[in-house]
Amino acid sequence: MKFDIYQIDAFTSELFKGNPAMVVPLDNWIEDDLMQSIAAENNLSETAFYVFSNEKFDIRWFTPTLEVDLCGHATLAAAFVIFLREEAKGNQITFNSKSGILKVDKTKDGYVLDFPITIPISEKLPSWSSYIGGSPLEHYVCGEDSLLIYETQDEVTSLRPNFNALKEVPVRGVICSSKGTQYDFVSRFFAPASGINEDPVTGSTHTKLAPYWAEVLKKDKLFAKQISKRGGELMCDLIGKRVKLTGKAKLFLIGQIHL
Repeated sequence: MKFDIYQIDAFTSELFKGNPAMVVPLDNWIEDDLMQSIAAENNLSETAFYVFSNEKFDIRWFTPTLEVDLCGHATLAAAFVIFLREEAKGNQITFNSKSGILKVDKTKDGYVLDFPITIPISEKLPSWSSYIGGSPLEHYVCGEDSLLIYETQDEVTSLRPNFNALKEVPVRGVICSSKGTQYDFVSRFFAPASGINEDPVTGSTHTKLAPYWAEVLKKDKLFAKQISKRGGELMCDLIGKRVKLTGKAKLFLIGQIHL
């Protein structure tokens, strides 16, 4: 078997920044174990697989260790590949996913992802917050993730988590965020339990950050930056129970998998 494969830097207009994702177009679904093995071999935070079906694209996402229900940057990367391969009619793609219908529009400003939001729920600070470091002010549960709010951007920048200890915490990952100095808000995302110590840019976390910061800052349009080493920028437009995330992408690699 041979499969085409693409590596895309998502949520950036520059190569070697943003979040790299592998994308594997398929004619039909292959075994789950095989997709997981491909994702492990790729060893990026996410590998997206998609199949064209009934005028829509079915999409699934795998980290090196497990399948996840939603991934923003790999969805953007998959949309980039679909437009590159001229598989879409017009400038909009509709994906079927485990998180429902997801739409991506190609615009002059970049790729606009239409995702459902998750409202953070306030809870007391957990004892494991010491694994992250700093002095978090608030803790929220956001579905499968936890959110820690910090006073300053400098504090978020200087975090040095204990990844071995954090790996035992029963969450997909931990989002750390504060107001930004040049952006409405900044964040970092640590997910060692999912096989990713720190994700460079995470679209799915912004479906949780956008409603939080929209309430705090009293505005629905937000400019955000994930302040990882690679870094990435997102425009977040909160519309009811959904958020539109706008980002750009760059092609890095086209190749083939031989199995």
